[in-house]
Amino acid sequence: MNAWKSTSLMQVAYNYEERGMKVLVIKPLIDTKSWDSISSRIWLERKVNFLVSQNDSIKELVWWLEYDCILVDESQFLTPDQIDELWEIATQWDAPVICYGLRADFQMKWFPWSIRLLLLAHRIEELKTICECGTKAVCNMRVVDGKSTFDGEQVAIDGDDVSYDSVCARCYQNERAAHISAN
Repeated sequence: MNAWKSTSLMQVAYNYEERGMKVLVIKPLIDTKSWDSISSRIWLERKVNFLVSQNDSIKELVWWLEYDCILVDESQFLTPDQIDELWEIATQWDAPVICYGLRADFQMKWFPWSIRLLLLAHRIEELKTICECGTKAVCNMRVVDGKSTFDGEQVAIDGDDVSYDSVCARCYQNERAAHISAN
């Protein structure tokens, strides 16, 4: 959240394409923000090649295509099988696969499939951002109608009434304590 993941993905895609290489961009269908595109907070946008549902086989979608790299946005929404397929593509097909996503949700719980991705990743790079207090942000704060919340379904895509803020652990704990005492 606010760590420039989508912007970074588009920058990597640009770097490959600037060298004449072909890039495939994949995004889970559950991410309805920007529909068939990836958008960043600095108004960059890029169409994706594939929107994948939880029933799709990524290998079946891409096996016949020519590409030099696969980029995946919002990888926390992939299934374990899809993550295994990406790992196989990276190792057996010798194609770079770069995934962008979150480890934990707004309640500081793992996204179920992020664990699988972290276990299989050849390398993990943290994209850093800061809390409004100036320290390193490590938590995602869900904001509904302008108020922090710690209740609700694990997945709620940014929209008219839902947004997310990146916050440090201290600010997260303080907001959570205030939420608990108010309820």
